[in-house]
Amino acid sequence: MANKPEAVKGVDLARYMGRWYEIASFPSFFQPRHGENTRATYTLNNDGTVHVLNEVWNNGKTDFIEGTAYKADPNSDEAKLKVKFNLPPLFLNFPVVGDYWILSIDQDYQYALIGGPNNLFLWVSNLHLPSTF
Repeated sequence: MANKPEAVKGVDLARYMGRWYEIASFPSFFQPRHGENTRATYTLNNDGTVHVLNEVWNNGKTDFIEGTAYKADPNSDEAKLKVKFNLPPLFLNFPVVGDYWILSIDQDYQYALIGGPNNLFLWVSNLHLPSTF
């Protein structure tokens, strides 16, 4: 049995905000198989939650989904977030909640490793990829 990954502690969410570009990932069931130029934009809300906009280019068009991230345990210093996405009406407009753990981040907040407790997905992201992306 694989060990459960550990989230980093003490992440400054205000510094984490911005547009992050996926530079590597394990395939996941919730992303398009042939998607490219995947990015996520995070904006801190006044109530401490985070607005999430995930975008991917797939078959010549942009697909996106929006949601809200929040600390899984408000009393913990671990970077374990929950993200709630509202699916389009085609899916009966019910929310889907997933784990978003920051497993590693460099001291300048330029690169991050993102995963969850079940090892089903993993992303490496960069905050400042060139605009030619």
